[in-house]
Amino acid sequence: MNLNNRILQVDGLTKTYGKDTTKTEALRGISFDVLEGEFLGIMGASGSGKTTLLNCIATMTRPTSGKVYLRGKDLSAFTNAQLAEYRGRDIGYLFQEFELLDNLTARENIVLPLSLHGITGRGAEDRIRQISAVLDISEVLDKFPSQMSGGQKQRVAAARALISDPDIVLADEPTGALDSRNSRLLMDKLSAINQEHKKTIMMVTHDANAASYCSRIFFIQDGRLFHELRRKTDSETQTDFYGRIVTVMAQLGGGSANVL
Repeated sequence: MNLNNRILQVDGLTKTYGKDTTKTEALRGISFDVLEGEFLGIMGASGSGKTTLLNCIATMTRPTSGKVYLRGKDLSAFTNAQLAEYRGRDIGYLFQEFELLDNLTARENIVLPLSLHGITGRGAEDRIRQISAVLDISEVLDKFPSQMSGGQKQRVAAARALISDPDIVLADEPTGALDSRNSRLLMDKLSAINQEHKKTIMMVTHDANAASYCSRIFFIQDGRLFHELRRKTDSETQTDFYGRIVTVMAQLGGGSANVL
């Protein structure tokens, strides 16, 4: 691992909810680095701390202890204005349930992060056109969410996460609300964006099929890192990598119920 390319550093992260008899340790001292341009997966059983970890990185949840650094900058030292800038420009967040605004068209949903930062007009429209072509959603730009399929909604949500050209995209179970066909289509698109545009993606998932698109996977158990897999990009097929993912998930004790 070439740490000169490190974009994100997670150092000794802990998160505790409640206290005394109701205390729950969601994260127990997790540390790792994310390299620029990689596609990192986070897997584990329900309740293992995956989404808590992602939300701490997104600054939606404040960790109990530990640090998160983006390009060497300590997020805990950010002012409110700096945090707003970080959430709006430095990261893009892709939710499981799309989180689109029903009263806005796809175009208006996508451009929302730019509008909040005063980017409008030709510059915004050019970005919408480019990212919509990549994600194959140009034909739904003027439709409302109620007029779209689930797959189209999630690709619109992906466009919104990518529109500000963030340093890193955080995806929380992006295929969780999709059928197998739309899941595969979304992952094909995200993989292409990662490989062709070198966009760093960090994805939480239960889905071994989705995880097989990643270049590296961390497995979390009870708030701790349990195992790491790296795809052998030169010699390992996606199908073979999928097989190794399923094996590790079984070793976690969840069996196939926590894989598919």
